[in-house]
Amino acid sequence: MRWRQRYNFVRPVRPKARSLKSDEVEQIAARFKAAVDRSPILRAFGVQVRNLRSRFYLEWQWDPVGRPEETSSYGRITPLKMPPDELLLEAPYGRSQWSRIGTGSPEQLIKLVASDTKGTFHGLGALDTSLRHAVKAGLQRLPVQHERSKFVYAETGKSCSVQETLYHFFGLPIHVIAQPSGWYSCHRTPQIVEFSDEKTRVLVRFTAMTWSGECFGGTCLYLKREQSWGAYTIRPNQSQNIAMAEAWLAKRNWTSWR
Repeated sequence: MRWRQRYNFVRPVRPKARSLKSDEVEQIAARFKAAVDRSPILRAFGVQVRNLRSRFYLEWQWDPVGRPEETSSYGRITPLKMPPDELLLEAPYGRSQWSRIGTGSPEQLIKLVASDTKGTFHGLGALDTSLRHAVKAGLQRLPVQHERSKFVYAETGKSCSVQETLYHFFGLPIHVIAQPSGWYSCHRTPQIVEFSDEKTRVLVRFTAMTWSGECFGGTCLYLKREQSWGAYTIRPNQSQNIAMAEAWLAKRNWTSWR
């Protein structure tokens, strides 16, 4: 005799949205703009807050240099009836679906977006924090040095994340570091595996674990050509080192894999 286990899944009740008056919309939008302006990362992506039917949407420019006209909604904020004055932040999930991230004031929600380190929005939260410190110190980039197998801040000795290293040590622009955005959104973890002495080539491996414990991922070559940085995804069997990856890219006329 086989026993059947029954699962009674109950979908959580969705919080009720609150309609806003025009003056409320203006006040909340102004608070969102002020919070966005305080974040170096969000400013770099030209994030704008758009109001539509009592909701707010975060509009991103993922490539403000190469494709400044292209924007996408990557965050939805809904005013709630209860608790009063609270807003709900959601991120895109699947096709035409949204996933709950958190609730709070406009300032709290923008802080959640700016400090994201997993890739739900951008994955550059550690870099956002370090850039705020750089602004206070009157610097564009903080001094970073390479010690054996890691990168650390010269002043404090604190370890740098991959994103911080790419910006402060190698000099990559923020919008290039955020690529490939699809891998960040899948919460893949980047790791620098090789870089050139001239600091114009950086090979980064992005990995994640399956539920069964298997490792999978991909490789991206950050490369400076004609005084401009680019991010190139590399075919797995051509990603052993920088020389192999660059030779493969040259044969493809500098076209990324997939």
